[in-house]
Amino acid sequence: MVKAIEALFNPRTIAIIGASRNPQKPGYQVLYNLKQKYKGKIYPVNPNADKILGLKAYPSILDIPSEVDLAVIVIPAEKVPKVAEECGRKGVKTLIVISGGFKEVGPKGAELEEQLVSIVKKYGMRLLGPNVVGVYVPKTGVNTTFINPERQGFPDHGPIAFLSQSGAFGIAILDWATMRGIGISKFVSLGNKADIDEADLLEYLIEDKDTRVITMYIEGVEKGKRFMEALKKTTPIKPVIALKSGRTEAGSRAIASHTGSLAGADKVYDAVFKQTGVIRAYGMEELFDMATALALQPPARGNRVAILTVGGGSGVMATDACIELGLNVPKLSESTEEKLRKILLPIASPHNPVDVTGSARDEHLVESVEVLMKSGEVDIIIWIPYFMVPGISEQLVEKFIERVRKVNKELDTPIPVIGAATGGTYTWKQASKAEKLGIPMYISVERAAKAAWALYKYGAWLKKNNVFNDYIEQFRKIIGY
Repeated sequence: MVKAIEALFNPRTIAIIGASRNPQKPGYQVLYNLKQKYKGKIYPVNPNADKILGLKAYPSILDIPSEVDLAVIVIPAEKVPKVAEECGRKGVKTLIVISGGFKEVGPKGAELEEQLVSIVKKYGMRLLGPNVVGVYVPKTGVNTTFINPERQGFPDHGPIAFLSQSGAFGIAILDWATMRGIGISKFVSLGNKADIDEADLLEYLIEDKDTRVITMYIEGVEKGKRFMEALKKTTPIKPVIALKSGRTEAGSRAIASHTGSLAGADKVYDAVFKQTGVIRAYGMEELFDMATALALQPPARGNRVAILTVGGGSGVMATDACIELGLNVPKLSESTEEKLRKILLPIASPHNPVDVTGSARDEHLVESVEVLMKSGEVDIIIWIPYFMVPGISEQLVEKFIERVRKVNKELDTPIPVIGAATGGTYTWKQASKAEKLGIPMYISVERAAKAAWALYKYGAWLKKNNVFNDYIEQFRKIIGY
């Protein structure tokens, strides 16, 4: 199974069955996208063409002179079983069936899908789909989607894997992630999940060195027991964040006509997620806000949050947001407050939230974060820098992150630090720099608080499974502290 899944992400050879010379057809775009960065051999298959995009075309996959690891099928549904049979005879490891028109359209389509699955099993192949957008892997250049890159963003390599039962939603996520600067290790559109499903991919991603966090958009799961087992194996090693749709009766009906899945009772999924340590998200931005935090920062040992802010009002709002999520914003000890008083301006507040005020300079934030991290009184820090105030320099981000990294190398348990940056173009230029250097930044204190909650929840799950220290040890090696 591992080799078959590997063929999705790092194949030596790919055949596109249904490759087209017409730029308006998916078969053209799949071939075009692969040609951009994929370094392996590409074989267009089209009985009516000699060459497509400068590549020799073959009448059938059986005519290709070398082995084929991955076949991408982009032809009408009724013709798919015949070419799947040919793929089996050719010895293809894995199929991606982009074509729709299977169980999602009704009984006749379901019959066709059963026929396809029986052929796949007969030859020992694996199948992704049908009814998928495809796979995207920035590192290997595999892009079997049929979306024009002039209209669609494809993010750079990064530590977050994304599995989506909805192709359109998955593509939207890729576009948004590109705009947001979030890197993707692997993107997989699952479609009807006639064969390869979330459990298969979880088992593969556990061992994938390029993936630190796994995110999923789920509509319905057919093999519930296997799914639970895969989650139980995965979450003590890597965090899993799931966005489950179909929470309402109307949403469940919509799912049935989308991928032919049964949504199931939402409270059942909620219970499964709690039992297996999955962190549940309720929207696209929340999904990736939490994923970014878990990819870039260590999980938290507890729920005590220190808020370090340049603006008092933002500190109050951050406190409310944390408390509403069940986090604790503790009063600091007199000893810690005294250390902060020695650092801060007389008009600043050394209480939690620590308000350095709009008169602050770089050193007030940099020295304060060290005091808070070393206090032993907090588990997470949310910093709220207002980059536009006069005393803050353009070098603050580098100074601040250098100090955070230095202190975390000294501590037995590193303290996660995340930020909220409210502002416009200049603010987000600085915030983006911080994120590239390892501190996730959010456009509101509420979103930062939810990310802090995710760090706490995952830390609690690791502690429950007695693997918190093991995870931290591995995280230190990856991140460099």
